[in-house]
Amino acid sequence: MRIEAIRVRNFRVLRDVELKDLPDLCVFVGANGAGKSTLFEVFGFLHDALIHNVRQALTARGGFQELVSRGSDGPIEIELKFRERDEPLVTYQLAVGLADGAPVVEREVLKYRRGQHGQPWKFLDFSRGSGEAVVNEADYGKPDVEMKRERQELESPDILAVKGLGQFQRFKQVSAFRRLIEDWHVSDFHISDARPNQEAGHAEHLSARGDNLALVAQFMYEQHRTEFDKVLAKMSRRVPGIAKVEAVSTVDGRIVLRFQDGAFKDPFMARFVSDGTIKMFAYLLMLHDPKPHPLLCVEEPENQLHPELLAELAEEFREYAERGGQVFVSTHSPDFLNAIRLEEIFLLSKKKGYAEATRASDVPRLKALVGEGDLSGALWKQGLFPGAGPR
Repeated sequence: MRIEAIRVRNFRVLRDVELKDLPDLCVFVGANGAGKSTLFEVFGFLHDALIHNVRQALTARGGFQELVSRGSDGPIEIELKFRERDEPLVTYQLAVGLADGAPVVEREVLKYRRGQHGQPWKFLDFSRGSGEAVVNEADYGKPDVEMKRERQELESPDILAVKGLGQFQRFKQVSAFRRLIEDWHVSDFHISDARPNQEAGHAEHLSARGDNLALVAQFMYEQHRTEFDKVLAKMSRRVPGIAKVEAVSTVDGRIVLRFQDGAFKDPFMARFVSDGTIKMFAYLLMLHDPKPHPLLCVEEPENQLHPELLAELAEEFREYAERGGQVFVSTHSPDFLNAIRLEEIFLLSKKKGYAEATRASDVPRLKALVGEGDLSGALWKQGLFPGAGPR
């Protein structure tokens, strides 16, 4: 499943931003405060709203008044267009506002269409906890078959219908969209969280903050040894001296990471390893995950990493996307951008206090310069990305 377009209105600096024809790998550049982190926060907001409810998702971000764009009364609106391979284009629309001071889902629509023409067909339409959903969606398009709609009532007007209905297998598209939101990953990796010993347990995927790194390493070693060996091979090429990494159980029931330097007899614990080594190991484990997230968002992956490693990392993000996990990355690194195609780059800039988005390949001058052999990162460093720098 891949997101093809996104539109956000009244979400902090994203007063009205639309991105279309999104590729498998999308890289966002812009000055500080231009909206890169805010764009990624949209996905975190949707995830929290689904797992919990809209009220909790807003509270975690300071409340509705802190999240809504300055000068706007709302509602906050998010629209996603996505599709499974060879399936109809699906559109999800969400509007969140206030009613008597309390957060509510003003409108929630899930619709799709087969083919390129005609009006989208609503599969789900809810407002403030009440609405309709089609129950025989599998019959859509069959001749002489009438679509059946059921009136549904949710427990509360701040609950998403895709949460309240997604548990039922008969709501196929709702379930598919719910899985998309549940499984996407917005990385907020903190090296300080990845270093400490961890309680013994089980983890198949790296957490947002990376605090289960040792458990994921243990899982990969035990269950996906081939992929784990690929990670170690890359570590040995990129980090001088690293010959081995292992997750070891301690006598008090904890899991620790130990790194072996080929120049020394004894291994040493993760707390003695450089920030860049820990981060590279975490990224490689994440990017070799046997089950890619449908959407992976990573902010500024260049931090703590040597510039010469960034081209390889960019290619690994692209390979991850080709395996089925769409990737969004924000960056300030010319070295990383040098490995990115112009059509994969989106420029975020500010105009009158709000963000605007432009695809780099839609800027004639950039397209001409890249066509003549210039690298994207070099053009970015020269300040030739219009509006996307600090001045």
